Amino acid sequence: MPIITFNAFSFLQKKLKKKHIDYSNVAMTLKQGTRAKDLILQVQLAPEDVEVVFINGKVAPVDTIILDKDRVALIPPGTPGPYRVLLGFKNKKDDE
Repeated sequence: MPIITFNAFSFLQKKLKKKHIDYSNVAMTLKQGTRAKDLILQVQLAPEDVEVVFINGKVAPVDTIILDKDRVALIPPGTPGPYRVLLGFKNKKDDE
């Protein structure tokens, strides 16, 4: 079973705190084959609550299978523009 380090940022922290779910450098044990989108549901967030998933410091698709010792971070929609570029993701409109 993979053991990961989990983080959530910005508005997601408030949502998780209300649900009494830890969100900062949390060691979590996942089922083998857990995808990023499964983790989002496991921590009781809706898919639309998360704009970007980082795995080991890189933007990853929500279908990515999370592996042992991965570092996973969830970023909500609404991250300001300059940070989007620095973090390596851009507006969905930019992709069209």
